[in-house]
Order: sequence, then structure tokens, then C-alpha cells
Amino acid sequence: MVISVCVGSSCHLAGSYNAIASFQQMIEERNLHDMVQVKAAFCLGQCKKAGVCVKIDSGETQCVTSGTAKSFFDSNVIASLK
Repeated sequence: MVISVCVGSSCHLAGSYNAIASFQQMIEERNLHDMVQVKAAFCLGQCKKAGVCVKIDSGETQCVTSGTAKSFFDSNVIASLK
């Protein structure tokens, strides 16, 4: 599974590098480094939405903030690994 995090200008200003660090930390804490990767991506096409745009594999683009990154990870990554 690949979590793509937009690092384009809008998402960069919204905290994309913090989102990447948060996802990487959650992956390490749960020992998922063999199953989940985080990659930077340029513009996922949702620049007008609030937060940082992310996409899992070829799924729908969603936006997260520092306050919603953990719940996004739990409900989208952990839930699909079960």
C-alpha cells in the first residue's frame, strides 16, 4: 500500500511535510514498514480544499490536517489491512 502525500505549493504551506512525518511515525509505531509506504506526490488536484491532499494507491484523493491524520490513517490504512 502506498500513501501519496501532495507536496505541491498549496499542500506544502498546509503542512505536507508534517503529514509525511506523522504517517511515517504511525507506520513505525505499528511495525507496518513492510506493508505501507509514504511517497511525495505533486498536485493531486484538490488544491482548493483545506489541508494536505493524500491518496492511498489509486483511490480517491482526500485532505487531512494535523488533527485528522491519525483518524485518516486508522480508518483508511489500518482498516484496509485487516
